[in-house]
Amino acid sequence: MNKAEKTALIQEVAEELKTHKGFYLLNLEGLDAAETIAFRRACYEKGLRVRVVKNTLLLKALEMADIAARHELTAALKLQTAIIFTSENPKVPAQVLQDFRQKNKKEKPFFKAAYVEESVFLGEEQLEALTRLKTKEELLGELIGRLQAPIQNVVAMLQGAGQTIAGVLKTLSERNS
Repeated sequence: MNKAEKTALIQEVAEELKTHKGFYLLNLEGLDAAETIAFRRACYEKGLRVRVVKNTLLLKALEMADIAARHELTAALKLQTAIIFTSENPKVPAQVLQDFRQKNKKEKPFFKAAYVEESVFLGEEQLEALTRLKTKEELLGELIGRLQAPIQNVVAMLQGAGQTIAGVLKTLSERNS
């Protein structure tokens, strides 16, 4: 690959880094060709794109994309690196990775790091946390539900009190009749 091709590749990866909400860094080493194809297919079916890039080119793309956490991510740029760009839901790549591992009964591909919503997740132990991430819509739904709960309790109490008062008045009117 000549210098012009490398520069074009760096710019292309930098643009993808800017346009996506986040990305995951994996090591696909140890997978045979059929397993690699199966993993890529599993990602594709979920709307994810997998791309293998040399670490030095990825580092330059991170700089060009002005990713603030590039210094933290440098530790993950060893051995082979594949990038999965996240879609709308940032936990989908983690779920695909775990499902693939369980289906194939392997610990591969290896999770190296993730950059999601301007947060860095380094190391294999962070994968479980990523599978439990909530989307912005899920968090807003939870917040709205929690804000509505006290209001719903007040409405229920008022409705109950109204029925109680109506019952007392009805009983009193029946006694007087």
